[in-house]
Amino acid sequence: MAYSGSSTFSSGWLAFELGVLRRLKFASVALPFTGEPHLSIHLKRWRVRMAANDPMIWSFTKATALVENFAESLTESDLLIVLDDVYVPRDRPDNPGLAKWFNDTDAWWLDNVRFNAERLDSEYKRATALTVGMMVGDYVLSFDKDTRMLRQPLSLSNVFRQLTQVLPSPYDNSLRNRSTNHDVRMFVAERQHTDLLFLRLPSPVLQSESSRETLSGWREEWLRGGDDFWNDFEQQQAGKLGAPVQSKQQYLGFVEDLLRTASHIPIWAIAQTENGFISSEELVETVGRIRKVDAIYTKDFSDLLGVRASIITAGNSRVH
Repeated sequence: MAYSGSSTFSSGWLAFELGVLRRLKFASVALPFTGEPHLSIHLKRWRVRMAANDPMIWSFTKATALVENFAESLTESDLLIVLDDVYVPRDRPDNPGLAKWFNDTDAWWLDNVRFNAERLDSEYKRATALTVGMMVGDYVLSFDKDTRMLRQPLSLSNVFRQLTQVLPSPYDNSLRNRSTNHDVRMFVAERQHTDLLFLRLPSPVLQSESSRETLSGWREEWLRGGDDFWNDFEQQQAGKLGAPVQSKQQYLGFVEDLLRTASHIPIWAIAQTENGFISSEELVETVGRIRKVDAIYTKDFSDLLGVRASIITAGNSRVH
């Protein structure tokens, strides 16, 4: 069973990002939208100091386990705690909303794993257990009614144990790496001593759509213990990059606002997935209003994902 945090993430995509970053000179990097931590894990092994942030708790949890953590792994005694009586229903579930994502048995298992993880005596071990729990949930949701017969005839506890073996081991690069769950604009403003901003732009979401129904939606609800937080969360994100938008002009305005906030960071690398909403030319024009664009790199993933990726790099030569 291979480690894959996201069904949409490809090794080619990671190779493209790393190939571009190899051309730049930096010793520290800030990621306002970390998402899956694959890139951060690799950069950490390059002896780069990581500042990984994301407004979603599921991403923050993964980065805590795999980026900030430098030494702690789950022991057999930890596994016994996390998997203790996970198939035994308690008086009532902590998170009854899991039933909308999973069948009753799987929902109880996930609810009990979430409950048991809090009994671990280390922040990093808790984050690691929850990261593996998310991987198990993603595994379950990867099957539909037509493919369910392909699911391994193993208990989810055995799947959990298997996944702990393929999870990247903690790595100490002798630097102070951090994972945060801050507002993106606040995070960028606070990072005064970072060489590089790697801004992986969130996909534009129209106001008629919602992140509640995405793959990450179940993870967020599982970690937060329910789904009653969404309205408050969306209100907090309103008017910022990552919030639902009405038009491409509004989206580009959010991008420009965040980049102006990041004017103190010497090097920018801005990654975009071109899906027909914002063109590479429009993004280059937006970046060029603030700072001179150094280079534009593109990679066609049409055969695999039906999209094209681009990364725009810019140094600290400001536009006057």
